[in-house]
Formats: sequence, structure tokens, C-alpha cells
Amino acid sequence: MPSGLNRALLTLAGAVVAIVVAIAVCSVAIVAAGGDPLHALAAFFDFGATDRAQANGIATLFNRAVPLFIAGLAVAIGFRMNLFNIGVEGQYRIAAICAAYVGSTFVAPAPIQIAVIIIVAMVVGGLYALIPAVMKVTRGVNEVISTIMLNYIAINVSAYLVRGPFTGERAEGQLTVSTQPLPPSGMFPDLNFVFGWFGLPAPTREGGLWGFLVMAIVLGVVIWAVLERTKFGFAIKASGLNDSAAQAAGIDAKRMVIAAMVFSGAIAGLIGLPEILGSTGSFGTTFTSGLGFLGIAVALLGRNKPAGIAVAALLFAFLDRAQGALQFANIPPSVIEIIQGAIVLLVVVANEVTNRFALRLEERRAARQLKVTA
Repeated sequence: MPSGLNRALLTLAGAVVAIVVAIAVCSVAIVAAGGDPLHALAAFFDFGATDRAQANGIATLFNRAVPLFIAGLAVAIGFRMNLFNIGVEGQYRIAAICAAYVGSTFVAPAPIQIAVIIIVAMVVGGLYALIPAVMKVTRGVNEVISTIMLNYIAINVSAYLVRGPFTGERAEGQLTVSTQPLPPSGMFPDLNFVFGWFGLPAPTREGGLWGFLVMAIVLGVVIWAVLERTKFGFAIKASGLNDSAAQAAGIDAKRMVIAAMVFSGAIAGLIGLPEILGSTGSFGTTFTSGLGFLGIAVALLGRNKPAGIAVAALLFAFLDRAQGALQFANIPPSVIEIIQGAIVLLVVVANEVTNRFALRLEERRAARQLKVTA
């Protein structure tokens, strides 16, 4: 059997075993919380009793997976070069509010309006990621420390902007604040027509199935092509594996640090757009937070590969969607976080075990070949 296939099968087996063990561990937590593991398992697969409820559940699943997928891609770009871009959380928050504000200040045909919003988000995210990159290559500041600190700055700056210079009109008695709503031309077309293909009614929650799903798929393909099939992607990987050897081969390691961080930040700037362009039409005080931190777990679980990140994003979204059903089953929703953490931890351990086992198999295969040739 080819060594590549052996490694793939070992990786798959390790992931399956890790998920099974995580479920077993979480079953103990559920029992300790006074719940029934079987009821919890049934709650995860409960999408509702009616066609409308099922359509809403499916739309919620994919709507949650899209930003997680983009967040995982953003983190994975840095990981490819051994850069820990912990600042994805701040990058997407500051990019989202700037993009929402700029998009609300003018009206243009839909393709132009949406394109401007996307470009603004990517530029702001990339520029914010440039700060820790410059600090690293010029002063040797560890990117983990600088990006964590910049997260707090971005979160608080965005909170100030949404309540101050960027705030829109607020109805009397309204407690939440937000930027001015986007014009209709700034909203991404939904994909509700897809449900008709399967005989289901169009979903009604969160604006239906967000059309940004299509862009996320295209983005995943583009990033895979850039990282796996271009000189730029090779330079990122080579610099991450051994910057001294990359330098000797003519690759400017410092320039690659800046390029990788800016690229990661630009992708991070897109994380908040599915929600803004597909549902809310603005950035408000209830804007979804924490996606950047979850992106780290998604990237680790997906092993920094777009296909694996997509599977990990769907898994996390599947677990998140079940929070309401778990509450109806009298099971604490915190079980979701326990399961997510256990899966990531056990998959990372399983990956290390399978990598070492695969290395030993390869060494034995090479030793047998040497004996044959001798």
C-alpha cells in the first residue's frame, strides 16, 4: 500500500478514535450534570418536527459554519509559516465595523457596492495584521503577545466607534446601537432557492441561507491553490519549516513574515461579512464575537488544510446549532464547549501519535528496501 495512503488512513483513523473518545468523555460530563447522554445525542440530530423547522436548522448550521471556515483559513495561513496569528479576533472585528460603515455611506449597483465592502474589509484586516508583522521583523516582538494585545485594542475601538462616530439612527426605546443599515444593494443574495430542490420551504431565520457560502467555497479553493500550487505558497511553507535554509535559497524570510501576516489578516477581515451582508445589514453591539478564537481550534482540527477546515467548521457548527435542543432536554449548553475542547485536544494528540507511527512504518519500509537492494 502506498505510504501516502497509509498516512491518510492513519490520520482518518486517529480522528475517528479521538471523536469517539471525546464523546465518551463528554458523556461522563453530561451524567455528572444530571443529564442523559442518549437524550443529548438525540438533541444533536433534532432539526425540528416540521419542514420549516428543518429548513431553519439546516440554514443555521451552514450560516454558522461559513464564518468559522473563513476564520480557520485565516489562522491556517499563519500556521503554515509557524506564525501564531492570535489576532484574528481583533482583525475581523475592526474590519467588520469599518466595512459596514463605509458600505452605508453610499449607494451603487449591487456588484460595486458589495465589492467595495469586501475590499474595505480585506484592506483593514490586512493593515491591522501588518502591525504585529512589522513589530516582529523589526524589533523581534513575539506575534502571540502583540496580537493578543491588539485584540483588546480592536475590540474596544470597535465598541467606541459603534457607539460614537459610526453609530446610526436609533429608534426611541431601542437598547442596542449599530451602524447605519446598508442599502438593499449592499446585501448579498440568499440561497433559499436551494431548499426548493429538496422539497423544503425557504428558511425564515437570520435572513435564510446566506449567499456568502458560495464565496467561502471559492475562497477555500483559491487559498488551497495559492498555498499548494504557487511559488508564494512554497515560500511560506519553506520559511516556516526552516527560515535559515529558505534564506540560503534566496527567500527573504522577513518579507514572507509580513506577507503571510497581511494575507492572514486580509482573510480574517472577511469573517464578519457573512452576517452583515446576509442578515443584520449593519455592525451592532450584538455582533457575533469569539469567531477568531474558534478559528484557531477549527484550523488545528482541520490540520491547516482547506478541506479539513471545512469539515471542522461544519462539525463545530453542528455542535453549536444543538444548544437550543440541549436546553429543552435539560442539558447544560456548556456541554457544547466541553465537547469542542475535548475533540480538539484529542485530535491533536491523535495526530501526533499517528505521525510518529507513520514515521516508524516509513523507516521500516525504507530499511526493508535497503536490505533488498543490498
